[in-house]
Amino acid sequence: MKIIVCIKQVPDTAEVKIDPKTNTLIREGVPSIINPFDLNAIEEGLLLRERFGGTVTVISMGPPQVETALREALSLGVDQAALLCDRAFAGADTLATSYTLAAGIKKIGSCDLILCGKQAIDGDTAQVGPEIAEWLDIPHLTYVRSIDEVSSSEAPDASITVSRLVEGGYERASASLPALLTVVREVNEPRLPSYRASLRAKTQAIAMWGAADLGVDPEYIGIPGSPTRVDRIFVPEYDRQGQFFAGSPEEQAKALVAALRSAGLT
Repeated sequence: MKIIVCIKQVPDTAEVKIDPKTNTLIREGVPSIINPFDLNAIEEGLLLRERFGGTVTVISMGPPQVETALREALSLGVDQAALLCDRAFAGADTLATSYTLAAGIKKIGSCDLILCGKQAIDGDTAQVGPEIAEWLDIPHLTYVRSIDEVSSSEAPDASITVSRLVEGGYERASASLPALLTVVREVNEPRLPSYRASLRAKTQAIAMWGAADLGVDPEYIGIPGSPTRVDRIFVPEYDRQGQFFAGSPEEQAKALVAALRSAGLT
């Protein structure tokens, strides 16, 4: 089974800073991590490889420092890694990002399954995975909490059946292969890297492809390919104040009503 996992290097959310002039995240000098949901996608790929054999390849788009995230993925046991790196990719929104990643997946070659985390913690749009599937013209299933059945990828009617997390419960759904899944944290518990794999990951070759290597249309990548325009981005200010009321439950309730009336809220 040939599996491709899309990952993203994101700023550690405890260290997010915003450039007030460009309205973009400041990534230089900020600690970065693999998007947590993508770790679940990697783990699910490795579990499927253990069940059915095959390979797991990770792919990411970003600046050269994303190589550290790819080497971390290699230390977890994936077979190969590819980095889509070109100044022309900078400033991409979800549409341009998904187009570029889809081109990278085509460059890798045919696959049976593409896995993504349900969303990235720095953008929280949950759009890139489904958009990749649309560019590749394959089915996709989102918010997957478990993979229940996988038929032989060599069969003409190969399919996958999953349980999806939906509001108020779960939904069982199937799709033909190849397909793309986005997974939630409930799907598994990501493993820790092994010592042997960590040593191998330090020297393992990582494919690095630019726009020319992918043969992409320059009008669909980076800023030209991004219809989204950010008007303003800012860190919310928290100025809420709490108030505690002493006494019995009845006294607390009366004090609360009195405070609400005094504030003109009743």
